[in-house]
Amino acid sequence: MTQNADVIAREDLCRFLSACFYEPSAALAEERVFDSMLAAATAIHPDLAGHARKLGEAFAAQDLQALLVDYTRLFLGPIQALALPYESAWREGGEASGADPTAAVLELYEQGGFDIGEDFDDLPDHIAVELEFLYLLLFKQRKALESGNMDEQASARLQLQQFLGEHLGTWIGAFTDAVKEHAETSFYRELAALTERFVRLESDHHRTTAKRNVMA
Repeated sequence: MTQNADVIAREDLCRFLSACFYEPSAALAEERVFDSMLAAATAIHPDLAGHARKLGEAFAAQDLQALLVDYTRLFLGPIQALALPYESAWREGGEASGADPTAAVLELYEQGGFDIGEDFDDLPDHIAVELEFLYLLLFKQRKALESGNMDEQASARLQLQQFLGEHLGTWIGAFTDAVKEHAETSFYRELAALTERFVRLESDHHRTTAKRNVMA
């Protein structure tokens, strides 16, 4: 696989994972999201392919109403959500900088040129939004590589390292552990496993790249 194709697969998986953290609907099957997700995951890593296959099978085997009930229990409440899907819920106070995690991630969004849609009525540090931002950063990095612009490449690389190292990569484990512990459907357990593995692989990739650049 070419480097370009690998990055496109990673971009695609970000988008598909993000979609799965919104309220479940029949559109996921109608738009063949899980087929596309499996293709992207297979192109990236065998572990991801295994989880993606199980995720699609779990969605197909599960009643949509049961998924909606589990989604509500895990992420909404009604009294206390069992796995709050927000960075600020898992990193209260900002471990790395002492700043409010929500304000810090909003600053990164602005620096990265990421605008949240006006119709989005949830918090900006929601897992689905952070995965969409990761997609944008990967897209920007690929375009910078294609154009040969060294400054844009460096900027995109640094933004990816900062976002994964100080934000998404720091809370994904605790969040997905909570999902796996409390989910009543195999769909959400598999979604948690796939998301964690993907984010860990991305974090390791960009950490290795940073070390390589320092040594060069």
